[in-house]
Amino acid sequence: MGVRARGVEAVVVEERPSAIYEVLLPTQQKVLAHVVGTVKRNFVRLVPGDRVEVELSPHDPTRGRIMRKL
Repeated sequence: MGVRARGVEAVVVEERPSAIYEVLLPTQQKVLAHVVGTVKRNFVRLVPGDRVEVELSPHDPTRGRIMRKL
């Protein structure tokens, strides 16, 4: 099993093709994130301005996963 990072609250800034979103972290860093889990399974719609929980990649700090909509 891999090590799981803790989720960080972020704000959706822009929607990109292929269900990729640009999100803004509290540190003012922009990260590209894709949708996973129940958000994807339940077809939750995300628009700019939505608050989401993002899990950052331990290997690439500019990538992440959107775990849930807040």
